[in-house]
Amino acid sequence: MRVLAIDPGTIKMGYGFLVSESTTEVVDYGVVTLSRYMAIEERLFQLFTHVRNMISVFNPDAVAVEEPFIGRGERQFIGPAIAVGQAQALVLIGAASSGIPVHRYSPAEVKRAVADYGAATKDQMQRALAATLGLETLPDPDAADALSVGVCHLIHSSQQSALAREIIPGSER
Repeated sequence: MRVLAIDPGTIKMGYGFLVSESTTEVVDYGVVTLSRYMAIEERLFQLFTHVRNMISVFNPDAVAVEEPFIGRGERQFIGPAIAVGQAQALVLIGAASSGIPVHRYSPAEVKRAVADYGAATKDQMQRALAATLGLETLPDPDAADALSVGVCHLIHSSQQSALAREIIPGSER
């Protein structure tokens, strides 16, 4: 499976490309950074262009993207969540226009998959990710978030595949 994973943002968009066969290999990762002084529509168009180029270059089987984090009560982040939602939308459109399935994961799902703890810190996530993927250096936080989304997707996909092969007593499969 070839997965393009995206941590959406309108100023910094992390990305990672993973290939999983018998082992998981990190092919590429990084951060697309744009000026906060650029108009939002220009940033979104630039990010869309980057996503389309990554899809063209990597030819993924799936795109995995992190859902916006809104928070609760006094710790709600509505404004940033809307911006992340806009960036997520351009990823969804980019993948859909290429006929590639998109899988969305909440931040807590990603943290549970990678660090086995839904409230893991950024540092804990980076270290768990580096250990899981055999990276010699810790990736930039936004790139690490994207790679974590990719790992989450690969874990989820392998679990779904195993469930599909489950032998049910009395069934003829």
